[in-house]
Amino acid sequence: METTLAKTPEKRQVVFMAMLLLLWESGSEAIRYSIPEETKTGYLVANLDKDLGLRVEELVIRGARIHHRGNKELLQLDAETGNLFLKEKPDREELCGVTEPCLLHFQLILENPVQFFQTDLQLTDINDHSPEFPHREMLLKIPESAQPGTVFPLKAAQDSDIGNNAVQNYTVSSNLHFHVVTHSRADGRKYPELVLDKALDREEQPELTLTLTAVDGGSPPRSGATTVRIEVVDINDNAPQFVQSLYEVQVPENSPVDALVLIVSARDLDAGIHGNVVYSLFQGGGASQPFVIDEVTGEIRLKGALDFETTPFYNMEIIATDSGGFSGKCSVTIQVLDVNDNAPKLAISSLTKSIPENAPEAVVAVYSVSDPDSGDNGKMVCSIQNDLPFLLKPTFENYYTLVTEGPLDRESRAEYNITITVTDLGTPRLTAQHTITVQVSDVNDNAPAFTQTSYTLFVQENNSPALHIGTISATDSDSGSNALITYSLLPTHDPQLALSSLISINADNGQLFVLRALDYEALQTFEFRVGATDQGSPVLSSQALVRVLVLDANDNAPFVLYPLQNASVPYTELLPRAAEPGYLITKLVAVDRDSGQNAWLSFQLLKATEPGLFTVWAHNGEVRTSRLLSERDAPKHRLLLLVKDNGDPPRSASVTLHVLVVDGFSQPYLPLPEVAPNPEHQNDLLTLYLVIALASVSSLFLLSVLLFLGMRLCRRARAASLSGCSVPEGHFPGHLVDVSGAGTLSQSYEYEVCLTGDTGTGEFKFLKPMIPQLLLQDPGREIKEKPHFRNSFVFS
Repeated sequence: METTLAKTPEKRQVVFMAMLLLLWESGSEAIRYSIPEETKTGYLVANLDKDLGLRVEELVIRGARIHHRGNKELLQLDAETGNLFLKEKPDREELCGVTEPCLLHFQLILENPVQFFQTDLQLTDINDHSPEFPHREMLLKIPESAQPGTVFPLKAAQDSDIGNNAVQNYTVSSNLHFHVVTHSRADGRKYPELVLDKALDREEQPELTLTLTAVDGGSPPRSGATTVRIEVVDINDNAPQFVQSLYEVQVPENSPVDALVLIVSARDLDAGIHGNVVYSLFQGGGASQPFVIDEVTGEIRLKGALDFETTPFYNMEIIATDSGGFSGKCSVTIQVLDVNDNAPKLAISSLTKSIPENAPEAVVAVYSVSDPDSGDNGKMVCSIQNDLPFLLKPTFENYYTLVTEGPLDRESRAEYNITITVTDLGTPRLTAQHTITVQVSDVNDNAPAFTQTSYTLFVQENNSPALHIGTISATDSDSGSNALITYSLLPTHDPQLALSSLISINADNGQLFVLRALDYEALQTFEFRVGATDQGSPVLSSQALVRVLVLDANDNAPFVLYPLQNASVPYTELLPRAAEPGYLITKLVAVDRDSGQNAWLSFQLLKATEPGLFTVWAHNGEVRTSRLLSERDAPKHRLLLLVKDNGDPPRSASVTLHVLVVDGFSQPYLPLPEVAPNPEHQNDLLTLYLVIALASVSSLFLLSVLLFLGMRLCRRARAASLSGCSVPEGHFPGHLVDVSGAGTLSQSYEYEVCLTGDTGTGEFKFLKPMIPQLLLQDPGREIKEKPHFRNSFVFS
């Protein structure tokens, strides 16, 4: 095996992408290997890793491959060893014909990154063909008057080999009259001429038979022979002469069969039959010529198709022979004109079918183009569609790379059908197309997006545990695992809100569940944030706000603040017997922990000792007299009152009220037991009554003055302190004054009730808020009585 380097490196300036700039050199040298033709299959041509300075593992890692020009794939690369083998036996004559040197061009292409190595394989000729004459017998008619030294041209033998392996010499069998002289044509081919040594005598020998042998220069030499039959004719002293010694003509390669190529003409000065000229193709440039000549007219026509890419020109010699055996010769050069009859060819060397969407610039394909035509017919232009984010970049000797123009967006377009169009510049222009389908692979560049920025959900209090209250939803425009969404509850910043005990979320579908029964009176609303996280890398997420509103249910009965119903002694109100109709006895004060219409309270009288004497106002709970009292009315009355809310179903509470009819507030609360009068003690009793009355009036007066002062002091200190009002320790039933006018008290207030000691009215003097919140966290709590005020109450 012979390995030689090309004498002149080919210099190419190539525009590369950033990746290829690091791996490709602007200059390159073609490595040439030489092997004889007909070398057996499997022959080791070279070891590329050694010749190119590469490591063996690089060929495998970088995806080394051999790309041949043309359809003949003679070589096979073992990437694991770097050895280059013959894939099939090469025939130089089949591959190159008469072209010398016979060079087969191929490239070693390395992918990831892309790198090219230009390599040539030269096939050297071996002597595997013997010379062959076009005919088994040649006929020469030589007049007997021919003088010694006359030259007679002979048809040359054809040998498919070249160089020394082609025909080098001609010999003729031993005879007394002729010898052969070997001449060389301009293209180096040898042809014979028969030279007359001794004059012929037709009468002595009218016909001679010689054996002409063609011998090549191979080792060992090969030969071919033909028979030359010579007829001796009578004297003919003028040979035909062609009008031109050289004819040159151009013929388009697409000329039809039987098209006229050229007309040659020769003249013979002899008369009669010796002046008739016959034309024949004598010397051709190949074993088979696609031409035929009319032996009478000299018209040269096509008998087969021409192909510029195979044979661009033909050299022929035309013989004009008269009947006397004399002949003349001319040369014909036929140049085949190229027409654009070959469409460009496109061969994909490397193809990437899937590209990450965030790749800044990626190589999609490496391909080569070729056109066997010449001139503008062989010049090519490559293009793709204008609306695609891809570019074509020339790399090396008709090699191109298809690269992305920048990062792609799979969510906008997940697949591209790229049609590479190769057009030559001939007339008419011919085109080749190849379509490449490129998939854009997804990367996690889109975070999940909620369908709403915030969600408002409603749940009725006293709900059942694990109740589904709603669903949140998010979408992700990515694909695959990058679009798989997991939902979660995010930590809340409110330390008072135990979110994990209230709410749970289905991580797969975003369904929200309330874990326990909610109480509107304890928790009316709460909010939290939920997260949606995809399963890509890196993980992307988004958040949404969820607000849960607890809807009130009528689950609390009204609570009576006044009069208290938990005392061991029934509560008693005093009613003067002289009271006018509509006299305010007392006012029921009640609250309801529910809200809305569930807390709208109404009052009614269920039962009374004297039903027609009392009435209750339904909206404010005031208990009043409906008529004047008479002597027949009982001194004691028991009223059963009902407080009812407006819920569905309604809830209620009952109130029992005792009313004592008195003639005046100086009269004792309860009449003493009747005792039979004793005349002896009447004066003592009268005196006692007077003393008691005087002491009572004095005490009441003094108490009124103190109470007035205390009220003044309380009003001044109310803004700074929530202390109660000083009142006497005695049990003073009185009448509640309506402060709001609505008949109910707000849930968000605590009231302090102060009573006067005046026996004349027995009414509440004021009812003021004590603390800003009355919302009871525990409905089971009882009302606590302040230790230093008998009739002041704090609800907590």
